Amino acid sequence: MALDVFQFSALSDNYGYLIRCSTTGACAAIDTPEAGKILSEAKAIGWDITEVWNTHHHWDHAGGNDEVRAATGAQVIAPAAEADTIGHVDRAVEHGDIVTLGEQTAKVIDVGGHTLGHVAYWFEDANVAFVGDALFALGCGRLFEGTPQQMHASLSRLKALPPETVIYCAHEYTQANARFALSVDPDNAALQSYAQKVDAKRAKGEPTVPTLLAAELEANPFLRWDDPGLRAHLGLKTAQDWEVFAEVRRRKDSF
Repeated sequence: MALDVFQFSALSDNYGYLIRCSTTGACAAIDTPEAGKILSEAKAIGWDITEVWNTHHHWDHAGGNDEVRAATGAQVIAPAAEADTIGHVDRAVEHGDIVTLGEQTAKVIDVGGHTLGHVAYWFEDANVAFVGDALFALGCGRLFEGTPQQMHASLSRLKALPPETVIYCAHEYTQANARFALSVDPDNAALQSYAQKVDAKRAKGEPTVPTLLAAELEANPFLRWDDPGLRAHLGLKTAQDWEVFAEVRRRKDSF
């Protein structure tokens, strides 16, 4: 793969990502959860950060922008709808835009809901998507700013990506997400197996991220609004898809 991905832990439960075009050496930090850690990790592997790509404005995603910029001169790419909140932005992007990193290209996807202007970056050729806090392994982001209808539309865009897409989300929440998922979809064999693998990984201190979209389609209740079994368990057999999603999200918020 001509896109190199380097993953590391940051803050208490974030993941930081450095991505690099292996042909040209151009390197971007996906969000800036902890500037000092980002800079030290980049130095350790010998990558020179040339860009910052923000997914949304929350402090654990854009709070290190200025420090990374000051140290590297990196250009900041960020969602247009949140540029004013993020601060210095060299290029504001929105749904459908194409961003390049050396010879690699990514499509910007609107995944608003967690925040109104949240975006994801999808490298189609590399089968990789960086989704911030929109989608998690067995979960999705809390709706701090958007509506259930908006978030359902956003997740529908991610759900439509090729199932072999590798999903890089921004937090290690999977074990807690699995406990909730089993409460709303208890008879799902794929979910039961997924949850066991998550427990085994966490027992060894291993990350559960990235995840494969195919696995999420089988087990993540926030993507399974059209599943008859989940609908029956929720008592929503005839509800609209977004209403099923909204009920799952409501239950998670108070779980």
